[in-house]
Amino acid sequence: MSYRKTLKLICGFAGGSAALVLAAAAADSRRSLGGEATGRDSPRFAVLKAAQPAWTPASHTPAPTGLSWDSNWDKRDPSALFNGKKKESVTEDPASEQDNGKPKATRNILLIRHSQYNLSGTSDRERILTPLGREQAELTGHRLAALGLKYDVLIHSSMARATETAHIISKHLPGVELVSCDLLREGAPIEPVPPVTHWKPDAVYHEDGARIEAAFRRYIHRADPKQKEDSYEIIVCHANVIRYFVCRALQFPPEGWLRMGLNNGSITWLTIRPSGRVALRTLGDAGFMPPDKLTRT
Repeated sequence: MSYRKTLKLICGFAGGSAALVLAAAAADSRRSLGGEATGRDSPRFAVLKAAQPAWTPASHTPAPTGLSWDSNWDKRDPSALFNGKKKESVTEDPASEQDNGKPKATRNILLIRHSQYNLSGTSDRERILTPLGREQAELTGHRLAALGLKYDVLIHSSMARATETAHIISKHLPGVELVSCDLLREGAPIEPVPPVTHWKPDAVYHEDGARIEAAFRRYIHRADPKQKEDSYEIIVCHANVIRYFVCRALQFPPEGWLRMGLNNGSITWLTIRPSGRVALRTLGDAGFMPPDKLTRT
């Protein structure tokens, strides 16, 4: 058998065993010289068929979970709000009232993980950024400025490492208001699945979880109907908080938050449309940093 024919066989049966394909081709070549049957009746095809997994539409089609998208996930769906509102006057135009209550702007939320910090610190005050961490924050600030977006606010966790990261970033974004928030402090949002034995939170899940869920409800939602223009908001906080936010916003199982990893100083970008639809534009983007500046501590 020619080299070209053998190559076509290998390429045409991608996903099977290359060794079996080559063995079948060699065996067919020997049989052809001896005058034995070739073509579809050849044992070669039996070998190739055995090398391929059984295929049926059912076995290769992902099964739907049966869970539908909750359009009122943030409890701000105009139709839900309108249906539950009592009419104050019989002269009101229901269609006009509902239209006026619809959000018209898109919210863009850029979640920044704090930079590398001193892990040996015994208290939050001592867990400040390392020299590399300060470099990372400078790179993140430069990247945010280079995007050329009109940022509305820069909110940050009140923990030392997030506060320091935010202040370095803010130097690249003059005029953007800085706001500190205790709800965004690091913690254990919910017990992860699958469970881990090497990671034990300092606080119990129900304490941190309630606080982080409160932060999610405060910051992750569709725009207010009074907002006319699209907004861009920066939130500097922590890996656990960001991963939980992403799971909740995309309506993924929140207990899967620990299955994702985020580099220090990375950018995670959520977009929330007026309809309530959510898109994850980037997750842990740190491609703007040189390889020797990347860390995940």
